[in-house]
Amino acid sequence: MSALNANIDISGELDITCVPDKVGVGRVRSLVEFQLGDWGLFRMASDMCLIASELVTNALECAPGREIRVLLRREPEGVLLGVWDPSDEMPKVHALGEITLADVAPDREALDLGHEDGMGGRGLPIVEALSSEWKVEKTMPHGKWVWSRIEL
Repeated sequence: MSALNANIDISGELDITCVPDKVGVGRVRSLVEFQLGDWGLFRMASDMCLIASELVTNALECAPGREIRVLLRREPEGVLLGVWDPSDEMPKVHALGEITLADVAPDREALDLGHEDGMGGRGLPIVEALSSEWKVEKTMPHGKWVWSRIEL
């Protein structure tokens, strides 16, 4: 990750601006986990961190090498996470087939950078399953926010 700028304000908001890379996804996830812990929301940390990972990974794939923004906001009824990227390409939810034992078996090749095993497309179904609600909003003149909310 070439640059990461994270701000936390007193209203309970974490605002991250960065140009992510594959390693940087983990850094964003760590900041989200730390902030949720600071708010005492340990029970939702694993779900929200997985959502953050999926949405930041999607942004990285849609707009490689371009700046994205991650916003984590504490609300009275839960937590809202948004990821903005400059791509006009709207996310597509792919129908998932049945998962077999072969899909979860260890695969040494999968650890190689650049390895594509056809297993992509599961991010938004994961986000949908873990979120109380989620949505996509186009922004002007370009880009989009992908939002996920988990209620307490």
